[in-house]
Amino acid sequence: METKWLEDFVSLAETRSFSRSAQLRHVTQPAFSRRIQALEAWAGTDLVDRSSYPTRLTPAGRTLYDQSLEMLQALHSTRAALRAHGSSSQDMIEFAVPHTLAFTFFPEWVSRMRERFGPFKSRLIALNVHDAVMRLVEGSCDLLVTYHHESQPFQLDANRYEMLSLGQEVLAPYVRPGPDGRPLYRLPGAAAEPLPYLAYAPGAYLGRVTELILKESRVPLHLERVYETDMAEGLKAMALEGHGVAFLPLSAVRKDLRARRLVSAAPPELPHLQMTMDVRICRERRGPRETGHDKIDALWNFLVDQSAASAGS
Repeated sequence: METKWLEDFVSLAETRSFSRSAQLRHVTQPAFSRRIQALEAWAGTDLVDRSSYPTRLTPAGRTLYDQSLEMLQALHSTRAALRAHGSSSQDMIEFAVPHTLAFTFFPEWVSRMRERFGPFKSRLIALNVHDAVMRLVEGSCDLLVTYHHESQPFQLDANRYEMLSLGQEVLAPYVRPGPDGRPLYRLPGAAAEPLPYLAYAPGAYLGRVTELILKESRVPLHLERVYETDMAEGLKAMALEGHGVAFLPLSAVRKDLRARRLVSAAPPELPHLQMTMDVRICRERRGPRETGHDKIDALWNFLVDQSAASAGS
């Protein structure tokens, strides 16, 4: 029996919806259903009454739900205690961060925090956006720093997780300039001669936001996908070599824009070809009996105070 089965089951008991719980647990609905079935096989009895909607628990399911809450609380408390044992874990804060933010936003943010909050030790785990979120969901990091856009929200349960905004990030199209300083390729392109398009791989978070920009464009865009990767840094490298148009976060290209190694691919009459995303930091809420990590709690409280001060100013 796997711990995540119990977490799935608790989510289902609280949402009373397979589809909603699958979203919150960041798995497909078929995969979520299989995990509930696996838990029932382990228990040797039906835990969910599938003849009713909204979903409700059987008597055995209600018994397991009560026990699951106690077991998961005990496991979380034990995990926190174990992580605090080693000297390396005592004062080390583990961050799960998407690759692009790990290269651009995170180093500058840490520098600002050390100036304003004070020194702290950090361990960076760089992943794609989905896997970074899963690190938090599975309890394998202390803090998650990630993008957020209302069109592509993360279904993190507000009762289990708390989050704060750290700033904003603008996603927009960039290209290498030609010898005359003008863009090698300028949007919107032409149907007879589409522009080479450096795209994110299917499923990449920034790719989904880019597709929304393209979909909402008020003029037809003529692009031909010639390259793809799931990393913005990979697209930036190709754009710097003049291979096409890439939609990139501003933090990733700010220095290149100042040095004129990259320029905007959108003319002034198409200012809408960009999207503003939130950069958020998230953590799991602590239960009343859980022992905390003093440095994480202090940093989080500092960020809460900063957020409140910004909202009030």
